[in-house]
Amino acid sequence: MEIYVVKEGDTVDSIAGRYGISASSIIFNNQLTYPYALAIGQALLLSSGTPSIPSYPAYVNGYAYPFIAQSVLEDTLPFLTTLSVFSYGFTTDGSLVPPAVDDSFMIHSALEAGVSPILTLTPFGPDGNFNNYLITTLVNNEEVKANLLDNLLTTLSEKGFQGIDIDFEFILPEDRIPFADFVAETRNFLAPYSYHVSAALAPKTSDDQQGLLYAGKDYGLIGEAADSVLLMTYEWGYTYGPPMAVAPLNKVREVVDYAVSRISPSKIDLGIPNYGYDWTLPYIKGASKATVIGSLEAVRTAIEAGVPIQFDETAMSPFFQYEKDGVSHEVWFEDVRSYRAKFALLPEYGLRGMGYWQIMRFFRPNWLLLKDTFLIR
Repeated sequence: MEIYVVKEGDTVDSIAGRYGISASSIIFNNQLTYPYALAIGQALLLSSGTPSIPSYPAYVNGYAYPFIAQSVLEDTLPFLTTLSVFSYGFTTDGSLVPPAVDDSFMIHSALEAGVSPILTLTPFGPDGNFNNYLITTLVNNEEVKANLLDNLLTTLSEKGFQGIDIDFEFILPEDRIPFADFVAETRNFLAPYSYHVSAALAPKTSDDQQGLLYAGKDYGLIGEAADSVLLMTYEWGYTYGPPMAVAPLNKVREVVDYAVSRISPSKIDLGIPNYGYDWTLPYIKGASKATVIGSLEAVRTAIEAGVPIQFDETAMSPFFQYEKDGVSHEVWFEDVRSYRAKFALLPEYGLRGMGYWQIMRFFRPNWLLLKDTFLIR
């Protein structure tokens, strides 16, 4: 497969004729909608030439909430190794709190597709946010840990999960070692039952990086403790921040450079975003709030506004500006060019695989490109 960037005057039919392929294949690959208008600068994935035979093996995980549409889940599962159900919480006594929406259909669908369902464990408080008091209570209390581990084992077995992903954020600095110990204890406890234990890591670039997202995560210790780790290499551009790429390649690379110096690359999964943001301009710190936008929605917005899509060669990310109802906007999102640049990091560093946050929107070009690039384990 190859990537074509739309130029002025291009149509689906003219591109198809130039490459000797069917217009219907372009429409299908890129989820184009009638009347199949294109934006200048839009990246299209074309099926042309001899199909490639991927040789680099990669694990592919996708996070999803239990309210995912059944059709989106079924369309995505053929491209996954594991499906992480987001999420299970816990109380201060170690009781497990299941998702508010029943996740049984996700687990059954995954197993039928040959995909391993994974229980994602998060320390969400009553307000629905990460709660470091819950973390402190758990990692420093042997009775609470024992109770939680027993409850996890029961749930994993009864519901058909095949592993657990520990996604704890805002860990206090003083809980750095106790948290790593908890990950190790969880792995040791579940190992006799062949359950895989992974841990999500905030995107650090040094041992002494300051901030509540980073200080409690010790890459070296957690890398040793878990079977695998996910680098959360996204959210540079985020809801309350200034307009920029969600996962700029130059920033992602800095995190990977540091991670492989502390953790075996064969244990590392690269975090990949399946979303973008739409900011109103001018950006006002403390007041502006971006809206989450999918890749297909972003392109359609550019088409409707009649503006070209640009591409930042440093961030390796597409973006554009437009105006609606007298308000200026700036959009950064992901396309096949930005995904191809991230995919290239796996063989370059020898990484284990990748994890998508999240798969609630189906973006076919990404999955076709992934299947064309990797041998999915």
